[in-house]
Amino acid sequence: MWDVYEHRDVVRRLPRIPVEVLRRYEKWKDIVTISGPEGLRQIKGFHDEALRGEWKGYRSSRLGQQYRVIYKIENQQLYVQVINVTAHDYRRK
Repeated sequence: MWDVYEHRDVVRRLPRIPVEVLRRYEKWKDIVTISGPEGLRQIKGFHDEALRGEWKGYRSSRLGQQYRVIYKIENQQLYVQVINVTAHDYRRK
């Protein structure tokens, strides 16, 4: 079993996200708790991937068309730290 820790900013943000995304996030946590990040890679809909650039070392999973959960695996142990659940910004800068 894996432990999922949520950053305090994530806890504050969760009540403001759409209900369907919140349900998918709860399902995401269930999968991670039971089978870890390997379980996420088994489900294509989450499109779990490693991030690059300034986010190197973090991973991202889709929670819908727009929303992503950003997380980090600490010390290759049974610990996943959720950094952010946010709407993905598709605009070019």
